[in-house]
Amino acid sequence: MTLTEKILARASGKRRVQAGDNIWVSADVLMTHDVCGPGTIGVFKREFGATAKVWDRTRLVIIPDHYIFVSDSLSNRNVDILREFAREQGLTWFYDVIDSPEGTWKFDSSQGPLARQYGSHYAGVCHSALPQKGHTRPGEVLFGTDSHTCTAGAFNEFATGIGNTDAGFVMGTGKLLLKVPETMHFRLEGQLQPAVMAKDVILHCIGEIGFDGATYRAMQFDGPGVASLSMDDRMTIANMAIEAGGKNGIFEFDAKTEEYVNYRTRLNGTKSSYEPVTRDRQQKFVFETVVNLDQLEPLVACHPDPGQRKKAKELGHLKLDRAYIGSCTGGKTSDFLEFARIVQGRRVSIDTFGVPATPEIVRDLQTTYWGPKTIWQVLVDAGVQMTENAGCAACLGGPVDTFGRMNTPLKCISATNRNFPGRMGHKESQVFLASPATVAASALTGRVTDPREYAG
Repeated sequence: MTLTEKILARASGKRRVQAGDNIWVSADVLMTHDVCGPGTIGVFKREFGATAKVWDRTRLVIIPDHYIFVSDSLSNRNVDILREFAREQGLTWFYDVIDSPEGTWKFDSSQGPLARQYGSHYAGVCHSALPQKGHTRPGEVLFGTDSHTCTAGAFNEFATGIGNTDAGFVMGTGKLLLKVPETMHFRLEGQLQPAVMAKDVILHCIGEIGFDGATYRAMQFDGPGVASLSMDDRMTIANMAIEAGGKNGIFEFDAKTEEYVNYRTRLNGTKSSYEPVTRDRQQKFVFETVVNLDQLEPLVACHPDPGQRKKAKELGHLKLDRAYIGSCTGGKTSDFLEFARIVQGRRVSIDTFGVPATPEIVRDLQTTYWGPKTIWQVLVDAGVQMTENAGCAACLGGPVDTFGRMNTPLKCISATNRNFPGRMGHKESQVFLASPATVAASALTGRVTDPREYAG
C-alpha cells in the first residue's frame, strides 16, 4: 500500500484498502477557523441538537486566523461565535485572539495595521500553527475546514480539507465516509541549488501535471532528495498539493520529522504518541515521475492559475506594482530569512508587504540578529511594510481594509499559494506566485527577477 492507503486502512480498522474503496475513517483531529467555523457549528447544532456535545473535546482544534485584523463587524463577530462555542463545549484547544474568555473581539483600526493587537493565546495561520502547537503527528488523520489543510502531510499524516457539512458531521461523530484516492508518485533526487526554494519544487510539479492534474489524488513525495529538505520546505510543498486538485500531499517519515514532532508535542503538552507509516516495496501508483532538485530553476506561476509555470528569468519584461510575502505557504521564518538575504542593504522599489504566519515567527524575526540589526529591522530598513499582526491577511482577499489587499487592478508577485482572479482582492488584479527569494528580487527591481542575480 501507499503511505496514504496505509493511514486510511488503519483509521478505518481494515487490514488493507486500495484506491476507489469507500470507507469510514476515524478522525484524530478536526480543525476549523473563523471563516468556516461558524457555519460548521451551525450544521453541527442543526443536525445533532442545540445542546449536543462534540465527539471529543480534546480532538477539536479551533484557530481564528483569516479575517481577524479588520474593522468589519461581522468578521469580528465570527471570532466571538467561536469563543462562545469553545466555552460551551469546554474545548481544550481554542487559540483565541484575546485573553478574556468572556470578552469580545474588536479590531481597533485607529492603531493602524502594523502594531500587535492580539493576546497571549493567539496562534496565527492555522496551517502553520497546527504543527507549531503540536497537533500534527505521523500516521494520523487530520480534517480541516480549509483547502490547505493538506500542509500537514509534510508530517507523514493524511491531512485534507473538507466542507462545513462534512465537518459538522465529524464534529458530532468523529468519523467521515471517504473514497480512498489514487496516488501519484513524485520521487525527489538531488538537492536544491542556491536561490532555488521549495516553492519552485511544487510549482514545477504543478506545471508538469496542470492545476487539475491531481484531482482527488494523493501526491506522495519521497526519495533521497527529501533528506535535504527542511520541515518548512516539506510544508510548502504539501501545502500546494491542492493547487493541482490533490486530495492530499504526503511525505515519508524520517529523523527530521521525528525531531520536530517530538519537540513540539513536548513544548505544548499535546498528545505525544504516534505511529508513522513507511513505504511498502510494492506500491501501486497511477502516475510516477522523478524530480531532479538540482536541475530546478526559480519559477513563477502566472495569472490566472497555479499551473501557468514559467521561468523567472524569462519574465524580466513583466512590470509589477506590488510584492507580498506571507501566508501558510510563504510566511514561515525560513521564508523571511531567504527574503531578507536578498534585500539586506538594499531598498525595494515597489510597495512590499510582509505578514508573518504566526506570533512565534514575529518573535523569531524580532529577536534574531544579523550583526547589529534584527532580521525584522533589516526588512523594515529595506522598505518592507511589516505587520506584527500575524495571520492570513491579503492571501484570501478579505474586507477592504485587510493589510496588503489589492483594492485596484494591480500586478502582484506573491509568496502565497493561489492566484485565481480576485484571490487577493480586486477581481481584475493579477497575482504571480513565486518563492520568497524570487519575490524579494522582484521587489527590488519592480519587475519579475531571477533571484540568482542577487544570491551572491
